[in-house]
Amino acid sequence: MIRRFAAALAAFSLAACTAQVAPPALGSVATAPVEVQILAFNDLHGNIEPPAPVEVTEGDGIKHKIATGGVAHLAAALARLRAGHANTVTVSAGDTIGASPLISANYLDEPTIAAMNLLGLEFNSVGNHEFDRGSDELKRMQTGGCAKFTRRAPCAVEPFGGAKFRYLAANVVQSDGTTIFPPYAIKQIGPVKIGFIGMTLKGTQNLVTPSGVKGLTFKGEAETANALVPQLKAQGADAIVLLIHQGGKTPNFTTGNTCDGLYGEILPILPKLDPAITTIVSGHTHWAYVCRGTPQVGARRLLTSAGKYGYFVTDLRLEFDPASHRLIGQDARNFVVGNGERGEDAAEKALVDRYAEAVAPIASRIVGHLSASATKNTEDGESAAADLIADSMLAATKAPENGGAQLALVNATGVRVDLSGGGVRYDAAFAMMPFGNNLVVMTLTGAQLKAAIEQQYATPIKAGFHTPAALAPSAGFSFTVDMSKPEGSRVVGMRLNGKPIDPASNYRVVVNNYLASGGDGLSAFTAGTDITDKGIIDLDALVEWISRGRTPPEPNRIRIIS
Repeated sequence: MIRRFAAALAAFSLAACTAQVAPPALGSVATAPVEVQILAFNDLHGNIEPPAPVEVTEGDGIKHKIATGGVAHLAAALARLRAGHANTVTVSAGDTIGASPLISANYLDEPTIAAMNLLGLEFNSVGNHEFDRGSDELKRMQTGGCAKFTRRAPCAVEPFGGAKFRYLAANVVQSDGTTIFPPYAIKQIGPVKIGFIGMTLKGTQNLVTPSGVKGLTFKGEAETANALVPQLKAQGADAIVLLIHQGGKTPNFTTGNTCDGLYGEILPILPKLDPAITTIVSGHTHWAYVCRGTPQVGARRLLTSAGKYGYFVTDLRLEFDPASHRLIGQDARNFVVGNGERGEDAAEKALVDRYAEAVAPIASRIVGHLSASATKNTEDGESAAADLIADSMLAATKAPENGGAQLALVNATGVRVDLSGGGVRYDAAFAMMPFGNNLVVMTLTGAQLKAAIEQQYATPIKAGFHTPAALAPSAGFSFTVDMSKPEGSRVVGMRLNGKPIDPASNYRVVVNNYLASGGDGLSAFTAGTDITDKGIIDLDALVEWISRGRTPPEPNRIRIIS
């Protein structure tokens, strides 16, 4: 059966990176297996327009770029893949919104939700970025309406009706003990019932502004999913699919039809899962892969991810015995969405065009000039881009009336892209730092400042990375980290304007409100006193800083030993 199923998938005839027409449904006689198609994607991040071309590595090691994505092309690809399949459902594994391009973020991701409604999304697990604007705003994404929970005005282009798809959040528990959204859904697909559990990673509270998720608890992934299995079985689920916003990576970024060398945070979760959870659609890492019964995944399991930004879509096929409804086989393949050579959905294009026209005057405005590109560090270390942001934060809050800051620190993980040299457009500056955080000035003793930096360098280095993520400092502040020393004693020197930091002295430190409230697990910042928040937005500070022209700084303020 598996060989026949693989042959059916092969009929898609993926030439190089191009998806073709879907194969006919398997069999038509009464004894033939019942096939269910699940179309999946993840980490769209509001990329309703086609994102920049992505570089992929082929099996022979050759790298090349492909142009793909955008919701008009994604919707068209989904329609092609659905053709001839009566038993089909479309799902997403989180971060559909958040950290989005200006065309979506400027309108609170309302256009992305509308686009998902048009393309037929049915179930979406919450991801960490779904919580970027707080839980109240996320609930508005589901229910619709124009209630204002952020600085931006909702419904700025058109009325907002909310998501027609269902958010799932099994491990996100409110203070009253209920989940913020339903933990699961059961869908009758042809003659079989499939249960879908949706959840985000347990560490979400460390990845978003803590004040935005106040009162929410993010529970462990495996134990939460396992506890739901009896309920799903009692309600007649013939198979259980886990939509989880956590994932892994392979050594190379590919179109994602292999699993060779998979590593990452998803792996410790898998062996803990109940055997009844046979199909796992994952996300978060922005990597594409299909793992079919490997030792890491489990002999009877399928694990998939479709990368990011709508570059790919995963076509999963589940086969069931027609009499017992028992799952007897499954497989999947990632397909390149394409860039229009196979058509685009007219309704999606009209939606994108409406918002593109609305945002164009904002996006195209030249806001500053750089003498050279300010590049980010691919491993979230110190970089010219991060240091440039730190300098802008200090400049914006240095005046006594704005907080009297003496130094700034910025989490390099929040620096999203490079900023090219020359004239800088507003949309480019926004793309580098899209979160719209407030700048918060606080008083820390030298000892408290050291404790905060020590926490950053106690964080385990990410798999595949060589250095810890950085707290990038502003000009005049520097520090040395010795990674060979025990946690809590790795910061071996700090200097401000040439003078050593005195543990007993007070310093005025500016950070974004994400860090100020303990984001990235840096709870030491919550000990700050004499808090000043004048409502200055980090992006506005950057725009003001580069408005007169700047040269990106040399990233030499952090010294890492061993």
